[in-house]
Amino acid sequence: MVGNKLEFLRKYKKNVQILSDSDIKNLEISEIPNYWRDLFQIEKTEEKVEMILSVWRKYVKNELRNTIHYLFEHLKEVELMDIDGRYSILYTIETDDGEIEYYEGRNPKKKFNNNEELESNWGRIPLSIRNFYENVHNGFYFYASKSMGLVPLEDVTFFDDDEWGIIEELEDPIEIDLKTTFGFFKSGMGGYVAIDYNNCANDNATLWWTNDVPRYNINFWDIVDDWIVIGFEN
Repeated sequence: MVGNKLEFLRKYKKNVQILSDSDIKNLEISEIPNYWRDLFQIEKTEEKVEMILSVWRKYVKNELRNTIHYLFEHLKEVELMDIDGRYSILYTIETDDGEIEYYEGRNPKKKFNNNEELESNWGRIPLSIRNFYENVHNGFYFYASKSMGLVPLEDVTFFDDDEWGIIEELEDPIEIDLKTTFGFFKSGMGGYVAIDYNNCANDNATLWWTNDVPRYNINFWDIVDDWIVIGFEN
């Protein structure tokens, strides 16, 4: 089973490894969060699942309530991965149709990795988003496509860096400032859930499309929570 899993994982990341208990014990203390070390000392899989979900509940119980409920019902295993020296938790999820999906939750101790624009404005991003990235995961997404989830901070889209052809097609002026807007969620199909830090009170966000009219003044977590669950089942 582990061999088949690794074969699949290595289709997308050549050097991925799933670490053993002894591998984890030998990691430098500074490499992973303390609770990860405690997590992988637990022998029973169901207790590991409960512990990791307790962290989600602590920081984003309300924001990602549907995601947490789905994981409670469908999460079968959590394991520690090493991908070229970068550590992540691998989530093995069994859908209602019996399909196995793998999601990656990156290490919250590893941050911006040269995303200088976001790093310099991090304190302006809503606290709820910072709580997720700093305490739960630095990105949580479908492993195979690196989408349908919250992307790692290094991959958060700074809107002013991109050319958005859709802007020329819109009848009305856009209601966000590209110079203060960052896309934290990617659908993989041209959809972004974005925060303009000059207009983000109460987690106010924009659903931005590369090929359709944007939707403004939506709640960031309502869309993210719904889309993550949609991703689990598709």
